[in-house]
Amino acid sequence: MAIAVEADPKTDNGHVAIYQAADLSLVNSIQVGAQPDMITFTPNGETVLTANEGEPSDDYSVDPEGSISLVDIRDLENLSVATADFNAFNTQADSLKTAGVRIYGPGASVAQDLEPEYIAVSANSQTAWVTLQENNALAKVDIATATVTDILPLGEIDRGAEGFGIDTSDDDETINIKTWPGVVGQYQPDAIHAYTLAGKTLLVTANEGDARAWGEDNAAYWGEEADDEVDPPVLCEPDASQGFVEEFRVKHLVHASGFARRCGDDLPPQLAEMAEGALLDPTVFGYCGAVAGDPGNCRADDVLGRLNITWTRGYKTDASGAPLMYTDAGVEDVAGTHLMYDKLYSYGGRSFSIWDEDGNQIFDSGDAIERFLASDDCKLGSDRAIACADYFNSGHDEGDAMDSRSDAKGPEPEGLTIGRIQGQTFLFLGLERMGGILVYNITDPREPVFQDYLNSRNTWDVDPEAGNLDGYGDLGPEGLVFISEEESPTGEPLLVVGHEVSGSTAVYAVQVSKE
Repeated sequence: MAIAVEADPKTDNGHVAIYQAADLSLVNSIQVGAQPDMITFTPNGETVLTANEGEPSDDYSVDPEGSISLVDIRDLENLSVATADFNAFNTQADSLKTAGVRIYGPGASVAQDLEPEYIAVSANSQTAWVTLQENNALAKVDIATATVTDILPLGEIDRGAEGFGIDTSDDDETINIKTWPGVVGQYQPDAIHAYTLAGKTLLVTANEGDARAWGEDNAAYWGEEADDEVDPPVLCEPDASQGFVEEFRVKHLVHASGFARRCGDDLPPQLAEMAEGALLDPTVFGYCGAVAGDPGNCRADDVLGRLNITWTRGYKTDASGAPLMYTDAGVEDVAGTHLMYDKLYSYGGRSFSIWDEDGNQIFDSGDAIERFLASDDCKLGSDRAIACADYFNSGHDEGDAMDSRSDAKGPEPEGLTIGRIQGQTFLFLGLERMGGILVYNITDPREPVFQDYLNSRNTWDVDPEAGNLDGYGDLGPEGLVFISEEESPTGEPLLVVGHEVSGSTAVYAVQVSKE
C-alpha cells in the first residue's frame, strides 16, 4: 500500500510511504515533490506515481513547482525517485496560453503555475496522463524517462450551444437549465482514468472545475471597507501581495458603479489594479438587455448575476494580450477605465468526457447530468423514494439547500472509476456536491448509455454535522475503486467509495441485468 504524505507547511516537499497491506507495517518511505495529492501504482507494479500539486501558500508568498514523482519500488529496501517536472516549458508560456492552457498565477513561471491533480496510467505502464485542473489541461508523461512530453489544452465549452446549458442562479430556487450565449465553460477535470479499446488508450475525466482562492480569509488582502461618510474618509487599502482570488460574481463585475463599491468586501485587488469597472459586450449579451455602457437585465440574480466566473480572462485584448480599455459609456479609448467582456468563463464542465491519448475529445455529456437530476426519473435515498428535483444542485454539507450550487459548479462530478463486467466497460461517476454514483456503459465511447444512479443520502432537510450523521447515508463521494468479479471476495463485481463529508466507506454490489 502506498500513501502520499503532505508536509507541514504544504509548500515543502512531501513523502511517499510504502506499507505492507497485510499488517500495515511501514516498509520504507522517500521524499517526493511539494503537496503530493493523488497516488497510484503502474499496472506492472513497478512504479508508484504521485501528482505533486504544488499549491501556493495562502498569501501567495511561496509557490512551489508542480511535478509528478515516479518512485521505483522494485527494491523496497532501496527506493529511488525520479521527477517529471515542467521546467522545460518555462520558455513556452505565451504559446501555451495561446493554445488555451491557463497560466495566470501572479508572478508564476509555467512550472510554478501548473498544478497536477490526478493520474491515469496506460495498461502497458509506459505512459501517464495527469490532470492540471486549474490550468484546464492534461500533462502527458513518459514513465521510463520521467519526462513530461506534452501539455494538452482541453478547450472551452460553448454554453450557448444546445445540449450544453446550465442553471446559473442559486438565488431563485427554481430549475432553469438553458443555454447562455457568451458564457464559456472550462472542463477543469479532477479524476481521470484510462481504459483500452481496440488497442488504443482512452481517457475518461470527471469535469469538476476549480478556482484559485488564496488569501480569501485574510483581511489584509481585501483591505478595509471604504467609508466616505466619516471625516476624514476611511479608504479601502487592499494588499495584492497577500493573496490571489480569481472568482467574482457577474453582478459585481459589471455593476454600473464600478469596482470600488466592493472594495474591502470581495473585490480582488489585482482586478482593481487593472481597471475601475467592467462592461458586457452588447453584441454578445444583447439577448439579456446589455447595451453600450449598461449590462441591462444580464446582471439580474435570476439571469447571469449570481454566476461565479473568473475575472482573469474573457475581456477584449489587443494583439499583445493587453486589455483594451473603454469608457464607462462603452466606447473604446486608450484613456478608458473599464474592461469589456465578450466572454464569461465559468468553472467546470458539470459533465464527464472521453478523450483519446492526445487529448482530442471523443465525447462529452454536456448538460445531461443536470437535466437528469432535474427529471422525474431521478430519485434519492437508499429506497429511491425522494425526488431529486426537490433538492436539485444541493451541497453535500447542507440541508434543505435546493439550487445552492447552481451558481458555482453544479453537481460537481469529481471522482470516477472504470470496470469491465461481462465483456463491457462501465463508468462509475461520483457527484461531489449532489452526492451519489452515476453509472454509464461506455463500451462505445462515442455513445455512452446511462445505466443507473444511486444516492444513499436519506436526510436532506437538516444540515449534516458531526453529531447527527447517523441515518444520513453517504455524503460527498471522493475516491472510487472497482473490484472485478474475478477478484471479488463475494464473486460479484463491487464498487468501493470513500465519502469525505460523512467519513464513510461504502461497498456496493454491482448487479447486472440479464436483459
